[in-house]
Amino acid sequence: MSEVEPPTSGESRTALNEDWAATIVGLVLLVLIITGVIPTGLVP
Repeated sequence: MSEVEPPTSGESRTALNEDWAATIVGLVLLVLIITGVIPTGLVP
């Protein structure tokens, strides 16, 4: 089996920040749709 080197702390932290950013953006979009700020016709 080939051994994979674990990511460095900087790369890991960046990936974690990107995950949180995507989660927050998704939740904001969901709230905007539920509150009616974004019309239902724009959402596929």
